[in-house]
Amino acid sequence: MHNTPLSTRQRLVRLALVGLIPLFVTVFFLWAGGWLTPQRLSADKLVDVLQQSGGKHAGFRRNHAKGICVVGEFDANGNASTLSKAAVFAAGRIPVTGRFAIAGGNPQAPDYAVPVRSLALAFQQPNGEQWRTGMNAMPFFPVATPAGFYQLQSATRPDPATGKPDPQKLQAFLAAHPEAQPFFAWAKQFVPSSSWASDRYNSLNAFVLEDAAGHQQRVRWSMVPHTPASAITAADRQDADFLQHDLQQRLAHGPLKWDLILTLAAPGDASNDASKAWPADRPTINAGTLVLNQAEAQQQGPCNDINYDPLILPNGIAASDDPLLNARSAAYAKSYNARTAEQARQGERTL
Repeated sequence: MHNTPLSTRQRLVRLALVGLIPLFVTVFFLWAGGWLTPQRLSADKLVDVLQQSGGKHAGFRRNHAKGICVVGEFDANGNASTLSKAAVFAAGRIPVTGRFAIAGGNPQAPDYAVPVRSLALAFQQPNGEQWRTGMNAMPFFPVATPAGFYQLQSATRPDPATGKPDPQKLQAFLAAHPEAQPFFAWAKQFVPSSSWASDRYNSLNAFVLEDAAGHQQRVRWSMVPHTPASAITAADRQDADFLQHDLQQRLAHGPLKWDLILTLAAPGDASNDASKAWPADRPTINAGTLVLNQAEAQQQGPCNDINYDPLILPNGIAASDDPLLNARSAAYAKSYNARTAEQARQGERTL
């Protein structure tokens, strides 16, 4: 087949299009970083405000900096396979790499000083896909939007003169964000447990399950412990690392277990507002049991290089319309890139 030579005009158009591709890529990354719209709440700003509260600690996560790696497996019972085509819900066992942590950016914070705890998990499906989830031991999130979270961090940042948040800033925040009042009421009466093993960890954000026929169901999930809960003790408050010590002692005597409970939303339940709990009478499904059997230090441990981005989802699980999910994903990526680069530089200095 004979090719007709391109005209000068056509060649110029093609060259212009080729030249625009790197330009568009550059503009996209500038936009994502917030450089073109400084008033926009970018991942940089979210990470910066977290560092202002917890301080800068090279090589550590910008939030939930203090933690410990855990490994085990998920034993799915198949009950949720009717709701989702994700392989993680098919009956069988798959490996899991996780991380327990306490909230905040200070990796040297005493365990007893931080009431909010977390559990992050990476499920490795047989088909190569992963499901990653970051859960917290609280019933709902303080705010509904990324802007609200940024303002909360700013309002609760300790005053250098007193070491405590400015009461006037906190009152102004609550006046502007009445949706946070239930969380503050919960936190005021909450008594932390004596163990990571006995905490219930909740997704807080909503997600969407999809079956093989395309039917969708909005859900939230929780890891519900088999270990009975007990309140933090005076002896616990004498040990800055009591959560890690307790976990290692418990695992030395056998595995620890949680049931994965899916809560199904009703038509009127908000999936875009993590500050609102769904009614307690919503139907639930026990999808299987998480079994953890080993713990390791986080630095150089199996969880160190995992970014527990909540939007790393397998086929059959999708993000909801919750605006916090995209913000979490972007901030996690920013934090991951920063800390891994810092760890690499630290490794070079030790050679």
